[in-house]
Amino acid sequence: MLGYAGALLFYGRFYLQWFVSERQGKTVIPVGFWYMSGLGSIFLLLYGAFWLVSPVGTLSHCFNSLIYARNLVHIWKERGVLTPRRSFFFQSAVLIAISLGMLLVFATWVSEYHHTRGDSAAEQTLNWLWIGVGVAGQALFALRFLIQWAITEIKRRSIVPASFWYLSLVASLLLMSSHLQRHEWVYGVGIATTMLVYLRNIYWIHFPSTRNSPES
Repeated sequence: MLGYAGALLFYGRFYLQWFVSERQGKTVIPVGFWYMSGLGSIFLLLYGAFWLVSPVGTLSHCFNSLIYARNLVHIWKERGVLTPRRSFFFQSAVLIAISLGMLLVFATWVSEYHHTRGDSAAEQTLNWLWIGVGVAGQALFALRFLIQWAITEIKRRSIVPASFWYLSLVASLLLMSSHLQRHEWVYGVGIATTMLVYLRNIYWIHFPSTRNSPES
């Protein structure tokens, strides 16, 4: 159930984003997107570590919480609800969570090595090749948020550039292929469901609506 709950939150966040964008006729990231991102990512990290023992799955959901947290910090600052004390405790908690997540990632990769070292050379090569495809996809996913994070830090407010959606699309294809090949259906199918949302956001970038609704 943890995996399904995480998938519902993490992959469903883009449908929330899509719904808000459709209402406003432009690409919009509501604050709920970042809450769903953080909580869903924690669930999927635990699911990948303790149920699937998925090297790519744990790696995918370890470090991204830092970026989700920074976006929330900027949003809370804009709204005037973030005191220095709250900021310190929140960001400290995030760093502790990421440190623990790194331990889970390390343990998962070590477990994968021990589990597959008895396989033939050809099977090991194929297995690690597909893991490499997933890591490449995750690198692109990380790059999209690093770009988004850098722009957000420069502008001092949460901003999502157009490149975010293009990188998301390419990264999804790579990660989905890796997860499906390893029969990690929750990850693979979940990623597949987000691709339509990426395409729709790319459409809004090139063909924005003339409606002028306030952002949520």
